Amino acid sequence: MMTNKQPQRALIYSHDSFGLGHLRRCRAIAHALVDQNQNMSVIILSGSPIIGNFDFKRRVDFVRVPGVIKLRNGDYTSHSLDLDIEQTVALRASIIKHTAEVFDPNIFIVDKEPLGLRGEVAETLEMLCERGTPLVLGLRDVMDEPSLLAPEWERKNVIPALEHLYDQIWVYGLPQICDPLAEITLPQQVRRKMVYTGYLERDAARGAPNAEHAVPFDQPHLLVTPGGGGDGEAMVDWVLRAYESEATPPYPALMVFGPFMQQEKQLEFSRRVAELKNVEAITFEANIEPLIQAAAGIVAMGGYNTFCEILSFDKPALVIPRTVPRMEQFIRADRAQELGLVRMLEDDGIRNARDMATALRHLPQQNRPSDIVVPGLLDGLPNVNRLARRLTGRRAKPIAAIAGRV
Repeated sequence: MMTNKQPQRALIYSHDSFGLGHLRRCRAIAHALVDQNQNMSVIILSGSPIIGNFDFKRRVDFVRVPGVIKLRNGDYTSHSLDLDIEQTVALRASIIKHTAEVFDPNIFIVDKEPLGLRGEVAETLEMLCERGTPLVLGLRDVMDEPSLLAPEWERKNVIPALEHLYDQIWVYGLPQICDPLAEITLPQQVRRKMVYTGYLERDAARGAPNAEHAVPFDQPHLLVTPGGGGDGEAMVDWVLRAYESEATPPYPALMVFGPFMQQEKQLEFSRRVAELKNVEAITFEANIEPLIQAAAGIVAMGGYNTFCEILSFDKPALVIPRTVPRMEQFIRADRAQELGLVRMLEDDGIRNARDMATALRHLPQQNRPSDIVVPGLLDGLPNVNRLARRLTGRRAKPIAAIAGRV
């Protein structure tokens, strides 16, 4: 553990508009930072409506900004307030900037969106840059298809920020799995800022599941998790159809619907689960790691965090990725299957129950991720700590007149 006597402060911006992925990734990084530096304090900026359901280690806290919801057409609207999106973003931006002014971090880590939601972090980046604060953009291993990401970044005009504001770009993955900025024309100055950290390893030592959510089986079983659940209805339906069929799998299953699954769908699935002897279901478990550790195999959609957990707990996995509105999960699952880390089952729209039942029957006998040697695969958190120490220990960068660059 680092014992720097000088107080250290990290501010992390979590881009939260849908699901749990950004928050859980930022939380893992925050916990790793305080674990390795006894003088480090971390604040996470988040709009997640369920951030209070998660436990945080000592010296990690959060500031919740007003939440937003991403609509099916790609636009955003306020989650709870009777404000239009411009007013909501202005309020969020003000809270973000004021928090940064008062907290005065030694490092600012921005998750996924270089300028934040609709540019809400731009002023904060400029202010902290003038103070000499190291600025880091953190990217997951896969963003989206290059043909979609490139015009999105061009429309948002993020390249100047990568050139003139950010000190480093941390990619929480490995290049042999994916380059998240492939085929995007970037200045060499920006490319040189990219550092692949490896994936962010998880553990089950932090807390236990809610007592009501203890594993209900005393035999090998499968865990079915669509992550946040907001777009996981098709996967859950397909798995349930397999258990309802004559070809029912031999392993019982525990389903975790996710907090963002539509209420009517949860009720429908719960009624179907009640008719099955070998399937149980819960809505949400913030400390899902022990449930993953206890399972004989994992059925998931292949989002970033679930993929990290599959690797961390070395579980055979069946991944059914979504392809709309983003190809991120499919790209990750396809490449991971090529490497032998997981098995992918594509949703063809028909969702044949027998196909799923066969895949579930063979799941516990699949190869484990550790059967494949990928150097540095789970080195993400130690590397994040090393990179953070180097940045926070350096001299402040010169003040630059950056107005108009972003």
